[in-house]
Amino acid sequence: MAPHRFAVGQDVEFMPSAVETNIPRGTYTITRALPGDDLDRTYRARSSKDGLVGVFRVGQLRNSVAG
Repeated sequence: MAPHRFAVGQDVEFMPSAVETNIPRGTYTITRALPGDDLDRTYRARSSKDGLVGVFRVGQLRNSVAG
C-alpha cells in the first residue's frame, strides 16, 4: 500500500474541478489521513479561511505555496 502524500498538520491547496463548485478553493490544513485504496488516498481537512471541514481525494490537493 502506498504511503499518504500529506501529513496531519500540513497545509495544502484544494484545487476543485469545474464541477466541484460547492467547496471553496483555498488553503486547508490536513486534520486526518483516511484509509483508502492505493490509487485514491483521502484526507479530512479544515479550511484556514472559514473553518469548513471536508474530505478530499489526493488528486484534489497540492502542496501549499503559503505553508
